[in-house]
Amino acid sequence: MRTFVFLLAPASGDVAGGGGGTSFLLMMVLVFVVMWFFMIRPQQKRQKELRRFRESLQKGDKVVTSGGIYGTIVEIKDNYILVEVDQNVRLRFDKSCILKDMTDVPAK
Repeated sequence: MRTFVFLLAPASGDVAGGGGGTSFLLMMVLVFVVMWFFMIRPQQKRQKELRRFRESLQKGDKVVTSGGIYGTIVEIKDNYILVEVDQNVRLRFDKSCILKDMTDVPAK
């Protein structure tokens, strides 16, 4: 058994009020506002918190890099951070690679 649905649209001259374009524009603005509120705004907050975290790093802080390397900060310069990952093993990372502060996390 087949069901056919026919949608009948009024002729262009028969539109009452002509509000179709306005409601579409209002709907698009509403979609943008919802997207901004639930997607863009939280991402901007996370970026701002991460920037503040990276600016507050100090020598001796235990950190994790974006590659998953754990270490302790030995030296901080404008563009990079020197991290000691083992005795006498130091790696230089760009500041943007530092993700978390592990100073307060107890060692297992």
